[in-house]
Amino acid sequence: MTEFAVELRDVVKRFPNPGGGEVIAVNNVTLQIKNGEFFSLLGPSGCGKTTTLRMVAGFEWPTEGEIYINDQAMGRTPPFLRPVNTVFQSYALFQHMTIFQNVSFGLEMEKVPKPEIQERVEAALEMVQLIGMNSRKPKQLSGGQQQRIALARALVKRPAVLLLDEPLGALDLKLRKEMQLELKSLQEQVGITFIYVTHDQEEALTMSDRIAVMNKGSALQVGSPVEIYERPNCRFVADFIGETNILFGKVKALDRDKVWISLHKPSCDILGFPLRDFRPGQEVVVSIRPEKIRMIDNPTLGMGAAPNAPNCFPTRVIKTTYIGSDSRLMIDFGSDVHLIVWEQNRLSVIDPLAYYASGQELWVTILPENVLVMPQEESK
Repeated sequence: MTEFAVELRDVVKRFPNPGGGEVIAVNNVTLQIKNGEFFSLLGPSGCGKTTTLRMVAGFEWPTEGEIYINDQAMGRTPPFLRPVNTVFQSYALFQHMTIFQNVSFGLEMEKVPKPEIQERVEAALEMVQLIGMNSRKPKQLSGGQQQRIALARALVKRPAVLLLDEPLGALDLKLRKEMQLELKSLQEQVGITFIYVTHDQEEALTMSDRIAVMNKGSALQVGSPVEIYERPNCRFVADFIGETNILFGKVKALDRDKVWISLHKPSCDILGFPLRDFRPGQEVVVSIRPEKIRMIDNPTLGMGAAPNAPNCFPTRVIKTTYIGSDSRLMIDFGSDVHLIVWEQNRLSVIDPLAYYASGQELWVTILPENVLVMPQEESK
C-alpha cells in the first residue's frame, strides 16, 4: 500500500466566464492525503474546496497538474472507474426504492452475485446502525437516518477513498453535532480515507486528522486542528478558524524568542510570540484568541501580573453576554479599540455580583505565548 491515498500536484482549475475571460477556481494546489486519514477541505463559499473535491471524484478535470489516487495518475479517468465514492449534502436517495434497494443499487449495476449483495448491504447497514430497516422508504426516515443511508450506499462499494461534500449541511444543529461524532467514529471503524468539504470551522476541528484551509483557490495552510488553531500562518487562517481579536502594529524589538510590538491603536507596546522571522520596523498583524485573555480585579494578584508587567493593561467592561458555559465580554482596550473576551463560568451561582458587569473597571493580562504575531500580508 502506498503512503498517500490521494495526491494533488500543482493542480489548477480554470473556468471560462461569460465575458470571455477565465476564473481560476483552484490555483496551483499541492496536497498529500494519507491512507486512513480524515482530511478536511475548509474555507468560505467560492474558495475552491468543492471544485477540488469534484476533481478528485472525476466530475471535473484539472486544467493543469495531476491527481493521483493510490499512486495512479487519474488523468481523464471517468468517475465510475475511480476507486472513490461521493456522499452529497442532498443525500440523492431514490425515493421510490426501499432502503435495501438504495444501498444495493451500485452493487447490482456491477453485477455482484445476489448472496454477496445481501451480505454486504447488511454489513453496511449495521455499520451505520440502521439494521432492520431494509424495507422502509427514505421518506419514512429522519434526516439523520437518510444521511446514514447515503453513507451506507457509498461504503457498501468499499471505495479506497470516500468523498463527502458538506454531507451534514441539511441537518439541524443538535443532530449535526451528533453526526459529527458518529461520522468520525465510523471513519475510524472502516479505516478508509475520508476527504470532507465544509465551511464549518468547528466541524472541521472536531472530526479531522488534518485540515487544509483554502481561500481564493489556494491552500493557505495544511496541518492538524491544533496547529491550525494555535499556530495560524496568516491573518486569514487566524480570523477564519474560530474567533480572534486582530490588532495592527510594527516590530519594536526582538527579545530572545519573543518580539515587542508597538501597536498602532491603542498606542502601547505588547510582547508576543513570532510565527515568522521579523525585523525591527516591520508591519505585522497580532492575533489574540478571546479565551486566552485573563481578567483580574487586582493586577498584583494572579499569574504574577503587576501594573508594569508585560501585557497587563487597565480596561473597562463595555458589554457582557451570559451564554451558560461562559460569559462573552466586550472590553475597552483604548483608542476606540474593543477586545472580545471569553470568561468561563466555573462557579454555579445566580448572584449577579459573581459575574462581570458593564462599566466595571478591571485589568487584563495576556501571556506572550498567546499573542500571535504574523506578517501583514494576507497569505503565504
